[in-house]
Amino acid sequence: MTSKAHTLLLFGATGDLSQRMLLPSLCALHTDELIAEDLRIVGTARSPMTDLEFRNFARDALEKYMPAERRGHMADFLGRLSYQQLDVTSPEGYEELAAKVDAGEDLAIFLSTAPSLFKPTIEGLQKAGLAGEGARISLEKPLGSDLASSCAINDAVAAAFPERRIFRIDHYLGKETVQNLLALRFANLLFEPLWRSQYIDHVQITVAETVGLESRVDFYDDAGALRDMVQNHMLQLLALVAMEPPGSFDADAVRDEKVKVLRALRPVSAEESVTGQYRGGASSGAIVPGYDEELGRDSNTETFVALKAHVDNWRWRGVPFYLRTGKRLHKRVTEILVQFRQVPHSIFPDARMKANQLLIGIQPEENISMTLMAKVPGLEEEGMTLRSVPLDIAMPDAFTGKHKRIAYERLLLDLINGDQTLFVRRDEVEAQWRWVDAIRATWAKEGVTPKTYNAGSWGPSAAIALAERDGVSWHE
Repeated sequence: MTSKAHTLLLFGATGDLSQRMLLPSLCALHTDELIAEDLRIVGTARSPMTDLEFRNFARDALEKYMPAERRGHMADFLGRLSYQQLDVTSPEGYEELAAKVDAGEDLAIFLSTAPSLFKPTIEGLQKAGLAGEGARISLEKPLGSDLASSCAINDAVAAAFPERRIFRIDHYLGKETVQNLLALRFANLLFEPLWRSQYIDHVQITVAETVGLESRVDFYDDAGALRDMVQNHMLQLLALVAMEPPGSFDADAVRDEKVKVLRALRPVSAEESVTGQYRGGASSGAIVPGYDEELGRDSNTETFVALKAHVDNWRWRGVPFYLRTGKRLHKRVTEILVQFRQVPHSIFPDARMKANQLLIGIQPEENISMTLMAKVPGLEEEGMTLRSVPLDIAMPDAFTGKHKRIAYERLLLDLINGDQTLFVRRDEVEAQWRWVDAIRATWAKEGVTPKTYNAGSWGPSAAIALAERDGVSWHE
């Protein structure tokens, strides 16, 4: 789509995501004059509110979750907001919503509701004339719990909206450093000739959290680490690392190449996976309970997953991708490590050679670091002393004066502008689910159950063994 929306309709406008992410992101876009002056923002939820009450609600959220220095135009932003109460399961309310929105305008719809409400919501929108040619819809995850349920959700959406008007969100794709993967690979001649099995030994992708269940008890125990983190975020990161160069920076060109990677993933054997569940321990300087204690019952849900994945194509044949994610781990970090091979022959016989590494930090710090071998300064009678040294690019330092943006700022702006490049296409989602479903089927067949690990550690010892039996150490 190329037309810009004149109205943004937020479902779940009083929810946690709206307060923490959506309203602050929209206010920031308003402050930076990145959205049109005449863009209207209409919130809807079950709570009864007037326009004024919703604006006051939004003001409280902005004051709580948005940095003060970015709230300079908050009053003007609040003037954009209006509200319409709606029970999405009741067909009657959609006519009043349509009158509030103006069905004739170009409309961007953001669904931040439970997936079980997608179908009645879309049916209501369609009957009220809010799913026409000028409308586009954005879906917040989770999009199903397996391939079958994901297909059911996608079928329900496709009944009213064609693929070119569906924007599926993975908020990781809105992060600056994730987008920088594309720039790093395809705007620099330095890396692309080396980005293949002849020069890369392996790749590590880590998404580590220090938190436990928090407010996601019921969802997480149904999902687990594999479906919560690997199926969407980590496979999107893997696809961006491994994809072939697209013909252009066009939504379908980029997503075509990601789908090829996801379809080339080799099935994972039981020996190539480790699952874990945390027990009580020390995390972030505090004593914390185990998963079963937080949950209040016994459970076989995994809070940690480590996988050894392979992309079976010419570029990556024989290069393992090690994936690791979990809760209550040693520190909060999301990063990608590209480990290059050793030089084929060293002319420095006494030097302890270390292969080059490219480390891409995504959170909490956004940076890119490359390690190189260099001579240690000083005079020596013979030979040279070498040491591995980092070349660091801290993104905030490289681009002074730029605000650190919430990922949703990018995604909401692209939704309003009709750019699907950073959104996930249906065939991507289904390829991800096929691979993950196969892993879960293997676990069920082989009777794989989570191994315990202490909160504050890096997961079960079996995860260390998964990498070390290949001569690889996790980057910590």
